[in-house]
Amino acid sequence: MLKNSSLLPVPVNICFSFSGPAQNQMQFPSGYGLHPQNYIAPSGHYAQGPGKMTSLPLDSQHGDYYSGLYTVPTQNVVTPNTAGQQPGAQQMYGRVLPAPHMAGSALGSFPGATSSASHVHTSASVNHHNSPAVGAANSSVASQGFPSTCGHYAMSTVSNAAYPRVSYSSPPAGDPYGQQMFTSQNAPPVRPIRDNSFSGQNTAISHPSPLPPPPPQQYHQEQSLSGYSTLSWSASGLPSTQDNLLRNHTGSLATANNNPTSPVADSLSSSVMQNVQPPVSSPVVSTVLSGASSARTPAAACHPAEPAASVTQPSELFQQKGMQYGDYVNNQASSAPTPLSSTSDDEEEEEEDEEAGVDSSSTTSSASPGPNSYDALEGGSYPDMLSSSASSPAPDPAPESDPTSAPAPAAAQPSKVAKPFGYGYPALQPGYQNAAAPPGAGPPSASPVYSGFQQYAQQYPGLNQLSSGLGGLSLQSAPQPESLRPVNLTQDRNVLPVTPVWAPVPNLNLDLRKLNCSPDSFRCTLTSIPQTQALLNKAKLPLGLLLHPFRDLTQLPVITSNTIVRCRSCRTYINPFVSFIDQRRWKCNLCYRVNDVPEEFMYNPLTRSYGEPHKRPEVQNSTVEFIASSDYMLRPPQPAVYLFVLDVSHNAVEAGYLTILCQSLLENLDKLPGDSRTRIGFLTFDSTIHFYDLQEGLSQPQMLIVSEIDDVFLPTPDSLLVNLHESKELIKDLLNALPTMFTNTRETHSALGPALQAAFKLMSPTGGRVSVFQTQLPSLGAGLLQSREDPNQRSSTKVVQHLGPATDFYKKLALDCSGQQTAVDLFLLSSQYSDLASLACMSKYSAGCIYYYPSFHCTHNPSQAEKLQKDLRRYLTRKIGFEAVMRIRCTKGLSMHTFHGNFFVRSTDLLSLANINPDAGFAVQLSIEESLTDTSLVCFQTALLYTSSKGERRIRVHTLCLPVVSSLADVYAGVDVQAAICLLANMAVDRSVSSSLSDARDALVNAVVDSLSAYGSTISNLQHSALIAPSSLKLFPLYVLALLKQKAFRTGTSTRLDDRVYAMCQIKCQPLVHLMKMIHPNLYRIDRLTDEGAIHVNDRVVPQPPLQKLSAEKLTREGAFLMDCGSVFYIWIGKSCDNNFIEDVLGCPNFASIPQKMTHLPELDTLSSERARSFITWLRDNRPLSPVLHVVKDESPAKTEFFQHLIEDRTEAAFSYYEFLLHIQQHICK
Repeated sequence: MLKNSSLLPVPVNICFSFSGPAQNQMQFPSGYGLHPQNYIAPSGHYAQGPGKMTSLPLDSQHGDYYSGLYTVPTQNVVTPNTAGQQPGAQQMYGRVLPAPHMAGSALGSFPGATSSASHVHTSASVNHHNSPAVGAANSSVASQGFPSTCGHYAMSTVSNAAYPRVSYSSPPAGDPYGQQMFTSQNAPPVRPIRDNSFSGQNTAISHPSPLPPPPPQQYHQEQSLSGYSTLSWSASGLPSTQDNLLRNHTGSLATANNNPTSPVADSLSSSVMQNVQPPVSSPVVSTVLSGASSARTPAAACHPAEPAASVTQPSELFQQKGMQYGDYVNNQASSAPTPLSSTSDDEEEEEEDEEAGVDSSSTTSSASPGPNSYDALEGGSYPDMLSSSASSPAPDPAPESDPTSAPAPAAAQPSKVAKPFGYGYPALQPGYQNAAAPPGAGPPSASPVYSGFQQYAQQYPGLNQLSSGLGGLSLQSAPQPESLRPVNLTQDRNVLPVTPVWAPVPNLNLDLRKLNCSPDSFRCTLTSIPQTQALLNKAKLPLGLLLHPFRDLTQLPVITSNTIVRCRSCRTYINPFVSFIDQRRWKCNLCYRVNDVPEEFMYNPLTRSYGEPHKRPEVQNSTVEFIASSDYMLRPPQPAVYLFVLDVSHNAVEAGYLTILCQSLLENLDKLPGDSRTRIGFLTFDSTIHFYDLQEGLSQPQMLIVSEIDDVFLPTPDSLLVNLHESKELIKDLLNALPTMFTNTRETHSALGPALQAAFKLMSPTGGRVSVFQTQLPSLGAGLLQSREDPNQRSSTKVVQHLGPATDFYKKLALDCSGQQTAVDLFLLSSQYSDLASLACMSKYSAGCIYYYPSFHCTHNPSQAEKLQKDLRRYLTRKIGFEAVMRIRCTKGLSMHTFHGNFFVRSTDLLSLANINPDAGFAVQLSIEESLTDTSLVCFQTALLYTSSKGERRIRVHTLCLPVVSSLADVYAGVDVQAAICLLANMAVDRSVSSSLSDARDALVNAVVDSLSAYGSTISNLQHSALIAPSSLKLFPLYVLALLKQKAFRTGTSTRLDDRVYAMCQIKCQPLVHLMKMIHPNLYRIDRLTDEGAIHVNDRVVPQPPLQKLSAEKLTREGAFLMDCGSVFYIWIGKSCDNNFIEDVLGCPNFASIPQKMTHLPELDTLSSERARSFITWLRDNRPLSPVLHVVKDESPAKTEFFQHLIEDRTEAAFSYYEFLLHIQQHICK
């Protein structure tokens, strides 16, 4: 390294601290507003929604599993004191001024009100850095895992807050399936129908007189989603696991002193305090890098960040916490310097949730149709969308009768009126009158229809009108839906369809289906929500949501508003499922609060008309994005800041990744998301840390070396992050020089920990994204690691150890980064064990992402080098959001208790995401805390507040509506088996880390045993020799077997520890559509591709070959097969494959001439080549990770990996599919 005489070593005495000065933790003000009696505030979270307005089925999905799956500790949560609440306070509102560092608060205060029902506080000691003082911090904690005994999260209640009810006669609902196929002594009786819904009619409400419904109108809704539930059960005949995967978790949070004797009732928060001694002055060596002089260009953008308080956790609690590997859910601890967020930390409410002193209502001031490209999205344009009008009204079902009584007779009987919600949608959805649509059937299309706002009241309909208002629901018997058709699994082994498995369509009327959120973005494991927790427990099925919130969308309604219309009580955003009582009032579909319609909202920017609020785009689309005002930020949006931390040790130089990285950066430098303020910096490390001064005005980049890694400091803090446009030439000079600068290095050590500490200091003022490239175990300074893998245990069928981190250094650092709105992305390119279980924590808890390239070498492993290049191209140019927070809200009676993904939980239901990217998936587990007998529909809403790369504060909102059912048959009919298996996979990862891999595997098997056993108990004429499943669950055993054979959970097969941990990381953060391909790959025969059934994508004709079973019996030596495993493609060529195909597609004259390591298909001017390449290109599109292609010859050594994915076949350590079915049947019959 060259020393610059102009920069002599200067003693620098800069003290570095992770957390910064001590800061006061703010108490939450009193609740948002009073809730109805017995109200349980819906949890909220921010997420992004679908862009398509039609029900698009998915090939696959991802998610979490049952609430009772794993032993994960819960926080001791203090239930808010409800003493002092005043009767009749329902309509009282108030506001408290936010703390000085907060932009505004939606947390209203009122006399006698308790703390917000959506927040529960626990007191934990907080270690403030640079200060010996230890204070108490209030932090809301989401219960994580599946404790053996779960407390209910009791929200504050308000007496006399219930809405008036009206009794009237209504006929009972008949069996929606027309037959008593499912019987159970504990099954809830069929409820009589009651009328209490409203559509687009201006009808003034005069309580307590009845509320007349308007005439029928039509809705147009987007896509349908499916919902599912979390249950508990234990499988007979199987060894009891510490916490069965399917055990029911009945509460979102534990109550005060929840189960103090339970081993899982401890806190998941861990100490974030780190004592850092003042650094000793270190010599700084300045090196001038050769290169062209710099040029200046305009600047680009970045975005701010916000810290969270650190929470200290006792070491014994930390040791027994349920999730070291996936502890994101309940990690409330985060220490960092003074908050620097654009959003309010105290109002963990999307931070946007609370507009400072601004009415929670909005109007669209500008919205114009247009395609939503990234530029259009950033510019706030408003694309074309489907519009809709109100659907015909229908009455709500009456409350459930006594469980011991028989179903209600056919005669009409009085019943109380439920709180109506949903703009004009029926309160009771029609039963499954027809068989389910065949797989692959797309949603019905309809033209937009607007119905006028009726201004005259109508009397409640009689029985004749009621039947018509229910969309033709017959009170007589109806055909059984296809999803309930019994399937004998042991006899019908060909259960895998030849077409992709689509998401099931919720049992809603057509208008609501069109308005519903796309399953690509928002999906539930049960598309029919059980009415009670007891019914959910009886079904033995998981209940949870799967989210892909920031998914790339081709069309997205973007709305610029002066204010944003939201419920004054629960802060729900107005959506297609609210009900308009009249033109001036609307009722929230989550908490049923009646809100005023602001004057501005009366104007429709699309039709340029006034007086039709129900036709506004916010009420016509379940996925919208708002341009937020300054009320949603604490400081101006920061510029986009990108810092690259690069390993330049001998291993790194030998691997050759620097050449690929620098070339990719040079090619995409102008494509980095941002604006004229965008900033960029570089930091390299081996046994020392190298900073690079790229300040405008220098003729060449300067290297500044800090050799004192025990006390890292920034030599020139103001010139290490530079404006991308102003210093572009210097940046290019550095990127051209880096690959050869360290060619002759002999440094073998890696000081990764100190380099990350320096990166944290550098990024703290603004926040942004840190990209870390590491090639070996960290061996020097803070965070050093030792090898923990025993190669002899890779094939063990017993205990798999070291799935959790060896140190909490990287977790603490990640929490500090999250507090300063900095995400850390890890690229691990290693040929040896690198302890990914420890290193992954830097990304998990900072909302980063993880890329893993085993055995990486740019020349010896060209396929991995190409994969890195393609992954970098997407990584550097994909959309990004900064300073994000996400909240999920749901209808009262439901609650959330466990989250899965890469994030930091700032409060009970607020996820802090320093960065958000389009490839990130999340999951959440749900429980039913209160009976849903008073409603026939439930809604979920996610809201994602983020700062765009252009410096705009935006809120993306998605709303999902699902029916409530009271029969076990309806619950089974609405199972989304792919969502359920993805939720189960997330739970199994947590269980593997908190307990053991064997416990997780046992619980996966128990999940199948319990669900099929519960279903079998509902069939009276079930033969004990048959293994029967409803059609909706016929793939469940197959998917569980596939999961057991996946790298994350398999035993008896040689699996590197880092490979296993990476597979677990992918399960926790991949969207469902990509995760399903990892769990159950798709197999196609490609030597007979034709245009029959082909689809047209752009200018390409894409063949659609049928799916094949994952079994060797489907392989023929005369054929060629393509296996899509998500991140890798295999093309298996049979020994007797037609030479014409081999020559036309592979460019080889015969089978013998095919190379052993072929990773590309040549572009040949043949029809077969064009079809094969078109199909593979179509499969590769929109993947978060670029798949590597391997051409595998029959009888070659490379075929071993291919055959391991044939999950229906037997291996030495695992059952075949048929053997697995027999194994399940034996346990059920015990």
